[in-house]
Amino acid sequence: MNVVITELNNPDAPKSRKPMARLGKTLLRIVLIIQTLIVVYPLFWNVLASFKTNKEVMDSPWTLPSSLQWGNYYRAFTTAKIGDYMLNSVLVVIMSMALLLLTAIPTAYVLGRMKFRGRAFTINFYMAGLFIGGVYIIVPLFILMNQLHMLDNLFWLSAVYATGSLPFSVYLLTGFMKSIPADYEDAAMMDGCGYFTTLVRIIVPMAKPGVISLIVFSFFDFWNEYVLAMTLVTSDTKKTIPIGLANLMQIQQYATDWGSLFAGLVIVLVPTILVYTLLQKKLTEGMMLGGIKG
Repeated sequence: MNVVITELNNPDAPKSRKPMARLGKTLLRIVLIIQTLIVVYPLFWNVLASFKTNKEVMDSPWTLPSSLQWGNYYRAFTTAKIGDYMLNSVLVVIMSMALLLLTAIPTAYVLGRMKFRGRAFTINFYMAGLFIGGVYIIVPLFILMNQLHMLDNLFWLSAVYATGSLPFSVYLLTGFMKSIPADYEDAAMMDGCGYFTTLVRIIVPMAKPGVISLIVFSFFDFWNEYVLAMTLVTSDTKKTIPIGLANLMQIQQYATDWGSLFAGLVIVLVPTILVYTLLQKKLTEGMMLGGIKG
């Protein structure tokens, strides 16, 4: 209380805090710049190394390439089969995303906006799935899929990805579903819309920030997943990009074609950077709205 009275009696008190505030902002900017350099520099070095010859990578790793070796990218796509692995990953991501959205959105709509017996138990059941990682059930999952002849199949791998991401997806979307005013839904019902039409035309567009956030998170998860893909896929022609990169790294230890290895890493990074760049604003908006509504 005495501090408040002192500040009121001293008009220069806010001015005296300005140098400290500026100093704090300056230190924060310095920390952020250092952190940015720590993150960006390895990526920049990777891009430079992808255009170098093997001799330049070993003899002068910190210098610019004497000439751009585009052949590294060609060998990464053809000899190292990065193009085939990327195509498999794209198919898996698309199928996983489609299955996830088709199941998570209606489930979140029912749990977030409808009242029925057993609703609390169902919500807690889904929330319990957040604490079960795919690694912990990988052995029984492998045995089950082997008995059902589902191994070495990209569709069933996508189904496993979608199922594993369902608890988090339902948890994320339920908060957005709850925040939508009921008046919109009532007006749609009065116009003759059923539950499905109301969901597609009213609820989903209004929950768009949450859906986009889910798509971004799921894309990163599906694109970079390694353990399940390594266990459930055995054919070389059906391997996804993380497995292909791991195999490529092992091969390049003996083939010493470092240029194509770094080129393969750059190729893998491009889709992730593009997705984040295109959806960054929507992702930030969704996270802010989710935090406010939560």
